[in-house]
Amino acid sequence: MSREVKAEDTARAAAYEQWMKAKNPMVTFFKTLDVTNIVKISRKKKLKFNMLMDYCIGKAAKEIKEFYILPVGEKLIQYDTIAVNSIVNNVNGGVSSCDILYVDNIESFDRDYIKYTAQVAQTAKDRDLSSDSMVIGTSAVVNTVIDGAVGVYSGVFNNPFVIWGKYSKKWFKYYLSVSFQFHHTQMDGAHAGRFLENLQEEINNLK
Repeated sequence: MSREVKAEDTARAAAYEQWMKAKNPMVTFFKTLDVTNIVKISRKKKLKFNMLMDYCIGKAAKEIKEFYILPVGEKLIQYDTIAVNSIVNNVNGGVSSCDILYVDNIESFDRDYIKYTAQVAQTAKDRDLSSDSMVIGTSAVVNTVIDGAVGVYSGVFNNPFVIWGKYSKKWFKYYLSVSFQFHHTQMDGAHAGRFLENLQEEINNLK
């Protein structure tokens, strides 16, 4: 569920005044994550690595209240739930967008991920939950190791966005560089930093 809120009634009032009309209000952070735990879980449980990443992203974001308010056009929209987006290769040789509602139960999240990404791949029709949930975008460039990526600001999509490539191995651990892009009206650097710390913690603690 979503609803419009007035900037002055939120903790983002000053940020709204400062950043909503900025030519490029997006900020990108880079971080290298230790993903050893979810690589092992993926292999042992035969679960998709990207599903595990999406789940941990949703769980890392859910306790940070700034994720629930997003600038859309010139408005601020308050959401009750979070979804995580995946980019899916479709039957036409292109890509489609698939939003998965974040739920705490990982088995349920995995079922939804498998069901809806397969559906989107076969129909080449996007699954869009943005009218009801604050969607965190993701993009996995799995054929190469990347140090990070800076998204192009279109002025249309203000959603937070996480990008990663192929993980790499060093000694007995696996590492993944991620980029996290966010709209400065939605959150400050401290909130983004907390999210990335949460993400590493959720990856480490996933069972």
